[in-house]
Amino acid sequence: MEGSINELIQYRFSKAKEDVESAERELEAGGYRLSLNRSYYAIFHCMRAVNAIDLYDSSKHSGVISHFNQYYVKTGAFPKEISKIIRTSSEMREQADYEDFFTASRADAEEQLEKAKQFIEYTERFLKEKGLLN
Repeated sequence: MEGSINELIQYRFSKAKEDVESAERELEAGGYRLSLNRSYYAIFHCMRAVNAIDLYDSSKHSGVISHFNQYYVKTGAFPKEISKIIRTSSEMREQADYEDFFTASRADAEEQLEKAKQFIEYTERFLKEKGLLN
């Protein structure tokens, strides 16, 4: 079981890195809405990678976020500002994906991409310290 959990963590983290690369490509191509989406999913897959430590997953984004905040932000494993990054990224993604006439700006997409990269760095450091990432 332990090996499969490590594989799952690594798989989810690799998805996060793919998503941030996709966000960069979309940003450069002018696809700001898609960039916002991919930046959020980079963060989301990081949270799912970390939550796998507890054998936790949820079909709802709110469940993934809530578990991560409760067990990793409130405990101090991740800095408190991570909660704001998650919230803002989630809100931006929802606007980009669901709001009619929403116009994503390059500045918004750049900011969210930087936050996603920061989240990946925190996650990578955390998982390496736990011996869960190569």
